[in-house]
Amino acid sequence: MKAYYWQLESNDDSPHEKEHVMYNYYSRQTVNPRSIVTFARSDVTGDQVPDNVYLTGIKTSDSPFTQNITLHVQDGRTGSVKSVPLRENAGYNPTIFLGDFTGNGVDDILISIASGGSGGIMYHYIYSFMENTPQLLFDFNEYNEQYQYQVMYQDHYKVEVVSRFNNKKYLIDISKRGTEYLNEIYDANGHLKSPITGFVNPLSGLYPVDFDSNKVYELLAYQKIAGRYNADSLGYVLNTLGWFDNRFVLQNQYVAIFGN
Repeated sequence: MKAYYWQLESNDDSPHEKEHVMYNYYSRQTVNPRSIVTFARSDVTGDQVPDNVYLTGIKTSDSPFTQNITLHVQDGRTGSVKSVPLRENAGYNPTIFLGDFTGNGVDDILISIASGGSGGIMYHYIYSFMENTPQLLFDFNEYNEQYQYQVMYQDHYKVEVVSRFNNKKYLIDISKRGTEYLNEIYDANGHLKSPITGFVNPLSGLYPVDFDSNKVYELLAYQKIAGRYNADSLGYVLNTLGWFDNRFVLQNQYVAIFGN
């Protein structure tokens, strides 16, 4: 991934002055009318000096839609800025969360962007910026490719969900979904009128949670289970991921169902 580097100069080495310079830099831009859409501050480079972490983008007139979303880190010690373009760089409500996901005592950068589609799909990236070097730790596209599922309706008001990644099977009881719904699918003996398959959506949420209270965050990933169509929601697959051997690995998996 190509990175772009900007050097902001100031006669004052204080963090407040560097932050002021950062805003002035973007206020002077006229060719590329980017604006800062979210901002956070913490040490992400590992030198124990707080850094400025922010996303910029081009906002659409009369719409919350933002394009060309880009990650920037301004080194708190030197004032220099490094920028990382995102592969999926357009969406809604881009946010930043800073926290330690790897256990090295330095905060990483979790970026979340809503796609705006009806499925509630989200784009998520996690970057490390140790020693001012961007390293992609989590890519939602790679996660979605790895965690695939099969959803099959079965006789007697059951839906089977199979997680192909770890070969786990789950049964969802849909017997109380309502007479009209069930009569469209099953005959009077509870047998399927015809084969029906559902699906599991890509990531619809990735949340940092410190499950064991050790100041290192794990990830809680949500994927919606749908039946005959997307609005026919059956529940969620919940995967918890933790950092191990330089990658995020599956720790636990659950299926949560909606109340009847």
